[in-house]
Amino acid sequence: MAKKVLVAVSGGVDSSTAMMLLREEGYEVAAAHMKLWDYGRVGGDSHKDGRCCSLESINDLRSICNRHSIPFYVLDFSSRFEEIVIKNFVDEYKAGRTPNPCILCNTHLKWSLLLKKALEIGCDYIATGHYATVDYDKNKIRYVLHKGLDDTRDQSYALWGLTQEALSKSLLPLGKYKKSEIRNRARNWNLKTAETKESRELCFIADDDYHRFLTEWEQQRGKAFRRGTIVNTDGNVIGEHRGTVFYTIGQRKGLGIAHPTPLYVLDIDARSNRITVGSDSDLYTDKMNVTDINWVSIDNPGKKFRADVKIRYLHSPSPAIVVPGKSNNAEIIFDFPQRAITPGQSAVFYENDVVLGGGFISF
Repeated sequence: MAKKVLVAVSGGVDSSTAMMLLREEGYEVAAAHMKLWDYGRVGGDSHKDGRCCSLESINDLRSICNRHSIPFYVLDFSSRFEEIVIKNFVDEYKAGRTPNPCILCNTHLKWSLLLKKALEIGCDYIATGHYATVDYDKNKIRYVLHKGLDDTRDQSYALWGLTQEALSKSLLPLGKYKKSEIRNRARNWNLKTAETKESRELCFIADDDYHRFLTEWEQQRGKAFRRGTIVNTDGNVIGEHRGTVFYTIGQRKGLGIAHPTPLYVLDIDARSNRITVGSDSDLYTDKMNVTDINWVSIDNPGKKFRADVKIRYLHSPSPAIVVPGKSNNAEIIFDFPQRAITPGQSAVFYENDVVLGGGFISF
């Protein structure tokens, strides 16, 4: 009997092609679109662009599934998405950190709520359109997460929160393909999503303007962000900021300060409502701390080891020593200083193409 798989489909080319690839491989597939957010909640109605959670994307997916006799579900996870992802997104910015909401969405929505739903309706697996792969290492007696074949699309960085149980129930069919191959496959199947435009921005902010989103979120609650001081590395006040949430480490533009040399955001102190700026060279450091680590493909090693460490999605992993501490924390010591290490972002540890683990940068 064919194994059953529930495929998370967003309305883009990747997830719909993943569904068709699994069907071609002999799986009995069903599709699930997760309704996560209503753009109108925070002034986004005028900015809709057809990406996930829109009526257009749902209709396109329903059309594809009807044509291929694939069961199609729309699952309303919006209340949990707001509780787990949106509130964290806002709170992290208000605390002076820069969040990556995709991590929480993958860990707590796709590989928790969706997986639970899949098991309830008798499926053996869930699948997504992420560019990564999973296999079982008989020697380690453990599931192992790998980078995707296409370096330009690899999404293993966003999957460090997955547990062994989640990996054991996961299929990631796109990991062995190049993006161009996926587009061609979609065209061959005449999928309506074949020419869907690429988007790497936040799915719940249709116009990609997170400043607007945060401002309107606070306004709806009768609040506003306070202006504060911008200081240099000597502590001298040299400007005024519009609110700490509107800045991130390494930012140069939008400071509103006339200075003979370029200035960059070095530190965001939300408690004192102060931003520190300095030169580009001040952005480099060779150490950071990581918290809430999930050891994905290995057990907690308990002692220091070498790994390539990635500190943001588009960062090239850099060699470092990982020194595990207590409570799934670790100190990272890079071989070479890294630019603009940002609290709130994720640090992911790699050995070649294997994701060893990951956590949140606390610095």
